Amino acid sequence: MNRELEHLRRLIRDVPDFPKPGILFKDITPLVRDPEGLKTALDLLAAPFAGAGATAVAGMESRGFIFGVPVAERLGVGFVPIRKPGKLPAAKVREEYALEYGTDALEMHADAVGPCDRVVVVDDLLATGGTAAAAVRMLRRAGAEIVGIAFVVELDFLLGRGKLADVPRVHSLLHY
Repeated sequence: MNRELEHLRRLIRDVPDFPKPGILFKDITPLVRDPEGLKTALDLLAAPFAGAGATAVAGMESRGFIFGVPVAERLGVGFVPIRKPGKLPAAKVREEYALEYGTDALEMHADAVGPCDRVVVVDDLLATGGTAAAAVRMLRRAGAEIVGIAFVVELDFLLGRGKLADVPRVHSLLHY
């Protein structure tokens, strides 16, 4: 592993039994607190999509905002916030998705993207893939083309990448 990725790996804190017993939570807050680590992560998230013709970056609430806005800045495009229900003031589109028990939903403004848009989706973590897949479906339903999707951390053992098989490029910095 190269020196930059090793530095990022050292900045991810393991928190046992959070949010419930038996879960080993990968905490990114030490990474975002470290100026060098944060800059490195943002540069590495954006790099594969430089020159790919993206017109927007979309990020899911809330940690996708932390990484998505600066990646959008690096790519020279705007940012599309994808929110939990009830947070957006104008006309919106909604995408529901299954959880282990029940459902959840994401929303974005109906005019956030359209048929001329090429979108990179950014989030902090790929686990089971449900949230990311829902965001991709919603963006496509609005007419956008998905250029790719980027994560800081991917939990390979949860097989979330499989739900993104139709995304042209899935890019994760760290794999666990």
